[in-house]
Amino acid sequence: MTVKSPQPGDLEPIETASRDEISALQLQRLKWTLRHAYDNVPHYRKKFDDQGVHPDDLHTLADIAKFPFTTKADLRDNYPFGLFAVPRQKMARVHASSGTTGKPTVVGYTLKDIDTWANLVARSIRAAGGRAGDTCHIAYGYGLFTGGMGAHYGAERAGCLVVPMSGGQTEKQVQLIQDFQPDIIMVTPSYSLVIAEEFQRQGIAPEDISLKIGIFGAEPWGEGMRGEIERKLGIDAVDIYGLSEVMGPGVASECIETKDGPVIWEDHFYPEIINPETGEPVADGEEGELVFTSLSKEAMPVIRYRTRDLTRLLAPTARSFRRMGRITGRSDDMLIVRGVNVFPTQIEEQILRDPHLAGVYQIVLSRDGHLDNVEIRCELQR
Repeated sequence: MTVKSPQPGDLEPIETASRDEISALQLQRLKWTLRHAYDNVPHYRKKFDDQGVHPDDLHTLADIAKFPFTTKADLRDNYPFGLFAVPRQKMARVHASSGTTGKPTVVGYTLKDIDTWANLVARSIRAAGGRAGDTCHIAYGYGLFTGGMGAHYGAERAGCLVVPMSGGQTEKQVQLIQDFQPDIIMVTPSYSLVIAEEFQRQGIAPEDISLKIGIFGAEPWGEGMRGEIERKLGIDAVDIYGLSEVMGPGVASECIETKDGPVIWEDHFYPEIINPETGEPVADGEEGELVFTSLSKEAMPVIRYRTRDLTRLLAPTARSFRRMGRITGRSDDMLIVRGVNVFPTQIEEQILRDPHLAGVYQIVLSRDGHLDNVEIRCELQR
């Protein structure tokens, strides 16, 4: 696999800016966001007032810690449009979660928001090594889920020829990849392995697949799965991070030349890491819960949104922005087994170290008397 290093003109000026320039832009945009939310969203005005803070209290970036958090419960309590900061007549689109655990969380976009989103996904595709003129096969689901349309608009903005396949129909996925010869695939990591199995079933070797780059998101995955995907599809696999409450895919994305964690596009999203139990900020490099504040969203600004993802903020490498460490779990899916904190991603890492096991597994937690038992059910590689 050939790693594509960025060439002059591939990077936007902000991607190579100094830390002082980035911080100054963040502070300017953060002041605007807090004022925009306070003036136009009754929910935020009440929360700020209840906590005794005002947008004018933000003088430094560290002052964001004075402001209240936003959680998924806030989105559900204000369903469907209670957190919108512009009238519905100025909205261009809504997306929503599946709502499998209650009311769906609804997010909205103005035309400017969609334009920003497309630009950031395009930036992410370029960071992954994609370039104008490449063909991009999109196997994320389309619809209310942000994955498909977010990837689609971004790939078009990057100058790619887009194949809007969506999810499912695995045999047809393979057929179109063989017929259309795309350079890039954007898909969940788990489904990419299903596609890889179909290539294998049809006797198509990795070196005979046109794909060169895979941009994978919408679910946590680790180095073990990266290695398996790259081996089975013959590609470079990079991680794209996003969540619908903050924007969708493209909040952060890995750079192909380093593959050392998604670079957070800090000119549009201000990240914090907090202690998930106390809510207090922790220093860069320390693990905790990832929190985002949007810096440019018009339709639905989010203030200190608790993602529940556990990770670290890391120093810049390939770009001037900070990176996210690998997501080790979620603060709301931790298992406590005989007094030990266990995350499903830790179990997955061990499974994927065994070449005889597939990346599909089930965790069965039971109790024998006073003791917890964990049974891991795995699939063998075909």
